[in-house]
Order: sequence, then C-alpha cells, then structure tokens
Amino acid sequence: MTTTGLIDLPTLDRLVADGQIDTVVVAFTDVHGRLMGKRVTGRFFLDHVVGSPAPDGSATGEGIEACNYLMTVDVDMNVIAGFEYSDWEGGYGDFRGRPDLSTLRVTPWLDKTALVLCDVVDSQTEQAVPVSPRQVLQAQLARAAEHGLTVKLGSELEFFAYEASYEDLARGKYRTLEESTSSWYNLDYHIFQTTKDEPLIRAIRNGMLDAGLPVEFSKGEAAPGQHELNLRYAEALKMADNHTIYKNGAKEIAYLQGKAITFMAKPSIDQPGSSCHIHSSIWSLEDDRPLCAGDGPNGMSPIFRSWVAGLLAHSQELSLCFAPYINSYKRYQPDSWAPTAVVWSPDNRTCGLRLVGHGAGMRVESRIPGADCNPYIAFAALIAAGLDGIESGLDCGDPYMGNAYTAEEIPRIPSNLVEAIRGFEQSDFARGALGSSVFEHLLHAAREEWKSSNNVVTEWELRRNFERI
Repeated sequence: MTTTGLIDLPTLDRLVADGQIDTVVVAFTDVHGRLMGKRVTGRFFLDHVVGSPAPDGSATGEGIEACNYLMTVDVDMNVIAGFEYSDWEGGYGDFRGRPDLSTLRVTPWLDKTALVLCDVVDSQTEQAVPVSPRQVLQAQLARAAEHGLTVKLGSELEFFAYEASYEDLARGKYRTLEESTSSWYNLDYHIFQTTKDEPLIRAIRNGMLDAGLPVEFSKGEAAPGQHELNLRYAEALKMADNHTIYKNGAKEIAYLQGKAITFMAKPSIDQPGSSCHIHSSIWSLEDDRPLCAGDGPNGMSPIFRSWVAGLLAHSQELSLCFAPYINSYKRYQPDSWAPTAVVWSPDNRTCGLRLVGHGAGMRVESRIPGADCNPYIAFAALIAAGLDGIESGLDCGDPYMGNAYTAEEIPRIPSNLVEAIRGFEQSDFARGALGSSVFEHLLHAAREEWKSSNNVVTEWELRRNFERI
C-alpha cells in the first residue's frame, strides 16, 4: 500500500527501511518565497538531521546548514551587497534549518521523496533569524495571539500554463507565449477549454491531495491558458506553508510533463494578470470561535470592522509586500479584474477589499496581492495592518458602492515600484509593525530590484527608439 500525505517520524522510518523513501527535501524559503535547501538521504535525515524527537515532537538533531547569503539574493541568485543581515564584511556565514515536523510529507510527483519545511535559526545562537520569511509571519501571529486571536487565511493563486517547456520558452526569449497556450480565448469557468490542459491540471490537483494539501477545486480563468487551483483556508502559518509547497510542486509537475507554468503577475499586457487573492478572518484563540460576523453595519462585528479598517489604512504603504517586483505593478490596469482602488465593498470585484461570506464564513478578500508575492511576507503585512486597526480602534466606515475603477478622489494602489518603495520607506507604521531589521531587508531588496531594471535595455526600448529617435 502506497503511503501519501502528511506523515510522522515513525512512518518515515518505516518507509525508509522499506525502500519506499530514499530522499528528504529539507527546505526553507528565501525572500522571494522560493524553496531553498538540500536533498538529504532518508537514513541520514532520521539519524542526524532530526535525531531523537523532543517531548513536544520537535527535532533535536543537527538540522541542515546553509550559507546565509541565501537571504540576500535576487531572483537570478546574484548576491546583493548592502543588506544589514548579511554581507561580505561579515563573511557570509552559515545558518541552520530546523525541520518543523508538522510539515513532513510525501511528495508523490517525485520518486521516493519526502519534504519538510524548516525554521531558520542562527548557527551560533540558535535564535530565529528575524528576516527569514517564515519567522516574519510567526512574529505577526505572536502579536495576534497577544490579542487572543487566531488568523485564518486562504490564498487563491492564478497561473498561466503553456504546452512548451521552460527551456523552449527561454530559448525563444518568451516571444511565443501566446502561441504556446492550449487555448486561444477566455476560458473562465469553461469546461471544454480547460479539458485541453486537464492532463497537467489533474496531475497538480491529485499530486497536491496526495501530498496532504487540501485542494478544493480548479477552474479556468479570464485569459487563454490561465487557471486557478484553490486550497482550503487554514491557520495563517499552515496556509503559507501549503501555498509554498503547492507553488513549487505545481512547477515541478509541469516540468516533468515537458510543460511550463508561470506565477508571474503579468506575462502579457494584453491579458489579465495573475493574482493571489488573500481571504482573511479572525477567530478566538481560546475556543476557535469566528469573530467576523456581528450585529454592526453589513453584518460585521466591531472588531472585524476594525480589522478591515486596518487593511484600508495600510495597504497602500505595504504594497511592496503584496507586489514586490517591477512587473507586479503592470497587473493593476483598469477593467482588468485587478484592483486599482484601496476601498472596500460587499462583493464588488472592482475594489481592493471585497467583503464576502456570511456568518462563520464571513471574511474580507484582499484582491491586491499578485501571484508573484511571497506568502509569508504578504500574510505578515496583512496581519500587521489588521492588528493595527484593532489596536487603534479604527472603523472601516461605509462601503464604496459602484465602479471603483472610474471613481475619483479615492486611495489608489501605487502605479509602479518606485511609488511603492517611496510609500514603504516613509512608513513609520511598516517599520514599527514589522521591526526595523525586516523593514530594512525588504526595502533594500526592492531598491535593488528597481536598480537591476535600470541596468537593462529592453526589447521594447529598441523597437520604439532604434530607428524612430
């Protein structure tokens, strides 16, 4: 009988002894939300990386060591100088990845392989590395716990699927993206058109289920080749873990089929972009009771109105955490299904914040983040904003009614990365809520992203200026 899903150490021990598992991927995320780490032989993982479990079930072994430069790289894996956390002056030493055994699972799309996520700690002090994305989120969850709250989130990831491989698309300089999709028109909710990609999408759905991720459904989205696959909402840290495993696993599954998918926010300016809508709700830590619904306006409780007010107050200055790249801001186009306005309304998809559900299912959907966001950072920013609304006793006021794309004199999402950097660097709230070290780390990464874009002459510039200027 094949073992799938989440497993414990005794089960892994048995699977390794039986030869069903020979490799464990031991991973953490970098600032871009990508899995980094090592592939460890099964027996070495059990004997040395984990060791004898502590009474609370945590690992007591050596963990894995990795160079701390991994928290300071750009998307091309180039080392970026100037980070406070780690630089050439400090010699780029090691940190340690401590496996969180609650994330241990079989990854069925990789032969005889399991995966576990790590918390990153300093190799000398054993203290958590504050700029590690998982720790950034854990810090905000600790703040929520001080208020007696649990935050539950659901992230809806959209992506584009292509019949060509990653290598073929790269060799063609990505000029054949439109020709490489299996459909050539909007496939939103379209059963026949999504059938064309079903060999890939079905493999992703079933692969995630067999890895212990709670898949709800998949559907076509509003552009040729665009899809969405949704996982069941969960407590915030678990949701971020699931999001990260799913995103990495989906790309691996596509690669193994000779195909490609991208979570880039805006692969084509002529088509809708890919979002990461984040649904948030607050619950009582004591008895797991939902706290969003109440007898206030729009059926909301006072504390939930304050939560929404915090998102309204801070989403502009925190946009860097939801949209971290140059390309991210090309998604925010009028009439594109991506929001441009930081206003809230019941079930209105032109607004940045959309109130949905009722009773225990009431929640607010932030439509601002793109599929390219790091879920740990985006979740942490959203929670920090919501908590500030509660701590400050804010109220979200009346909802916006109408088409927020055409409204005048309402707050707007920054139109480009430069505006986002400026808003973030001037935000006393962001520095205070995230902590100075995390604030400076994210800010420096964004500045370097902008700097990198200025070191390139694009095909668009050549086409526009070479002959005509």
